[in-house]
Amino acid sequence: MKEKILEFENVKLIYHTVRGETVAAERLTFSVEEGEFVAIIGPSGCGKSTLLSLAAGLLTPSEGTVTRRGSVGYMLQRDELFPWRTIEKNILLPLEIKRRSTPQAREEALALAEKYGLGEFLRSYPAELSGGMRQRAALIRTLATGPDILLLDEPFSALDYQTRLSVTKDVSQIIRREGKTALLITHDISEAISLSDRVIVLTKRPATVAHTHALDFGETDPLKRRENRQFSGWFELLWKELNQ
Repeated sequence: MKEKILEFENVKLIYHTVRGETVAAERLTFSVEEGEFVAIIGPSGCGKSTLLSLAAGLLTPSEGTVTRRGSVGYMLQRDELFPWRTIEKNILLPLEIKRRSTPQAREEALALAEKYGLGEFLRSYPAELSGGMRQRAALIRTLATGPDILLLDEPFSALDYQTRLSVTKDVSQIIRREGKTALLITHDISEAISLSDRVIVLTKRPATVAHTHALDFGETDPLKRRENRQFSGWFELLWKELNQ
């Protein structure tokens, strides 16, 4: 049995404002195993991104516990590459910030860039790359410090549909080939089905787990999953659960 690398146990989160209290999450319990790719979907405004902040340790639960076993890498909705830095310098930035910019660490990060098709663009600037290539660079930057779990906050939402399909395949392949654990927040049901090993469905706020589904397509290629006969059945089920 694989180790649980992230665990939420009866988590409750209360926001305090001048207008009073808002309960964002309640009795939130789930776990993510090492090497697993988990997607979380839920109604708009249910607090999906708040969940990632809890997972990253940026927020502390009002009740319950969040347990992380290992380091965390966070990938945002936009690539957030600095336009005045080359792709190489953007990729190496986390090593500089964490004061881990050793020759070996830099070599390993740039080897990842070479491995996944960014070698010829290392001296280019973000504005010279397509949206898909920039998002790939953002993922390599996230992987540069060797995180044990990747938190993905709707990382494809800023891309057009055609680019999005291509980039989801790229990102999925990189994460799986590198043996990383991933927790994806998305509002896109198709994306959740095509990428993940397991889908967790949240209720409206205060968020709690309504349903959990293990997906077994026999393959991990997101594009081939979309062509699989099971795909439409999963989509219909998840759509109904989101709209109950």
